[in-house]
Amino acid sequence: MASPKETYERLRSTLNYHDELYYKKASPEIDDTTYDRLKKELEALLEKHPDLAVSQSDLFSVGDDRIEGFVTVRHKIPMLSLDNTYNKDAFIAFGKRLEKEFKDTKLQMTVEPKIDGVAVNISYENGRLVRAVTRGNGTEGDDITQNVSLIKELPKEIKNAPPYLEVRGEIYMRHDEFERINKLRLGDNLEPFKNPRNLAAGTVKLLDFQEAQRRRLNLVVYSVGYFEPSDFLHSQSMVQAQLSDWGFPVLEKFWLANNTEEAWSFIESLDNLRHGFAYPTDGAVIKVNDFTQQKELGFTAKAPKFAIAYKFEAEQLETILKDIHMQIGRTGAITPVAILEPIQLAGTTVSRATLHNEDEIIRKDIRIGDSVLVQKAGEIIPQVLSVNLEKRPNDSKAFNFSEHLKSLNIEARRDRSGSSWRIVASNDPSQRQRALLHFGSRSAMDIENLGTAITEQLVKNFNVISPADLYELSINDFLKLDKFKEKSATNLYESIQASKSQDLWRLIHGIGIPNVGKQAAKDLEKQFQSLDKLSQASVTDLIQIDGIGSTMAESIRAWFSVPDNQNMIQKLKRSGLHLESNITAKIQTSESALNQKTVVITGKFESMTRDEASELIESAGGRVSSSVSAKTDFLLAGEAAGSKLSKAQDLEITILDESAFKNLLES
Repeated sequence: MASPKETYERLRSTLNYHDELYYKKASPEIDDTTYDRLKKELEALLEKHPDLAVSQSDLFSVGDDRIEGFVTVRHKIPMLSLDNTYNKDAFIAFGKRLEKEFKDTKLQMTVEPKIDGVAVNISYENGRLVRAVTRGNGTEGDDITQNVSLIKELPKEIKNAPPYLEVRGEIYMRHDEFERINKLRLGDNLEPFKNPRNLAAGTVKLLDFQEAQRRRLNLVVYSVGYFEPSDFLHSQSMVQAQLSDWGFPVLEKFWLANNTEEAWSFIESLDNLRHGFAYPTDGAVIKVNDFTQQKELGFTAKAPKFAIAYKFEAEQLETILKDIHMQIGRTGAITPVAILEPIQLAGTTVSRATLHNEDEIIRKDIRIGDSVLVQKAGEIIPQVLSVNLEKRPNDSKAFNFSEHLKSLNIEARRDRSGSSWRIVASNDPSQRQRALLHFGSRSAMDIENLGTAITEQLVKNFNVISPADLYELSINDFLKLDKFKEKSATNLYESIQASKSQDLWRLIHGIGIPNVGKQAAKDLEKQFQSLDKLSQASVTDLIQIDGIGSTMAESIRAWFSVPDNQNMIQKLKRSGLHLESNITAKIQTSESALNQKTVVITGKFESMTRDEASELIESAGGRVSSSVSAKTDFLLAGEAAGSKLSKAQDLEITILDESAFKNLLES
């Protein structure tokens, strides 16, 4: 039996892991109910053994969504989380405590939908929008003004506003927009996003502004933060009316209850209505209406005493598991996916559910033809919870992962160190198709018109083995593709030929080295300046590069040691692609003060975006880093520079404002 200390360390480690996934990576693996259960288990343990706590954050954390690459802004009033419950009796007890507290005074409570989105604090000065900031750690958050400004229904100016006003709400993505984006991704044979909340969270943190513009976000505003003068608003119901008058998108349902029983009836009404909403809703928020009473009740260390969130139970339905498909990633990793008899669950049609890996299938004894219980908790990607053994067909057979792969003619091997399977046959059609799609994607070689249907035909009809084969195809070859005529064949041919002059980093990213993303590819180009030199680099050489660890270094070394990969590089070379950096000569001859220097960018600038600043630095031979360290040469700091500026000052790093930066480029 584990000791209290061992249990504490296990719970803290687990919660830290899931906090990282939820707040920073927008890719949670568990639903809210499971997370809350872990949190309460930790709280109960620390009540018995308070000496175990390393810090108050064990009990009072509200998460932290701050990531590198964003300006940090301090909230004038903290953005705290709410206490929550899944239990009616607990809610009734909360309401009765409030009634007892104000037994001699009229007490009203508001009931509102709890939107499953991304919390945001939006500031206005003299009626003009100035800043949008995430919750962050509750005390300070990331400045996401640029991406939030894309939200069409967000007023850029408001009339008859106080001198200073903060409005608070949730950024979300509509179900139809979420399905539109996933349809496009599936069409490109890419992994679909898990749920609208994750995609919204990822979109507001996109540093690629052009990609952010391709996705539509929405906003609902429901409260205020700091405002001047302080007596301008008096109650939550007044806030709701005033926000609507100012033109903000507000909650479509809002109830004012005179007692606890009435509040509960409104919660039940909301539960019946919520699946008709355009946004994901996972509960109800109940608040004391009067601001004076709110102030009397005050706060705990992590939450207001005048409000609570009631979480609706996760929806579960039974359906038939019709088949198990194998989804293949660009590096050959295989993920099993349950194909279901379609059901309506949490407002959307569910026909697929993740099965994670072979071990999960074995543990739950999931079989094709089973009646399975499917859950979609908090809009998380649907998951198969269990099998109804009473409905299992008599001729049912245990699912054999290895045999199923063989029946699909997929040659794969299970990783020795994990539970995943990976394709080992270099000529597997599915993997070849994924490799072509990745090679032609916007973040790699950016070849227009090279979509799923085309790559599938290229692999099947022309036996295209690697991306290098694309450059050997002619317009006449493309005319043989389904529904292709002269113009479409010419466009595809010209797009492929034009990609020969792309930057080297795009080629490094496009050839599909496991673990090497876009930024790593740029770092590798700057360090080695040619694909030949990179192919000869040792693990020791590679790990000297800032941002490249041992796992990535070993992955790069292993990739270049494969003869087929070397053959592909030679074919690319013969086809005339740039295997040397087109910035090599510029870096070698550059007299810029930024040549070979590491620069961190923070804050907002008048005459350029951060992306434009990055391009200027890179064109001058410099390297852009996301974090300040002793290796940083310059900090380019704009308005609202935040914590990076303080850290740079502590490390005595040279600080450049916008004017000094431009002078440095011109010198």
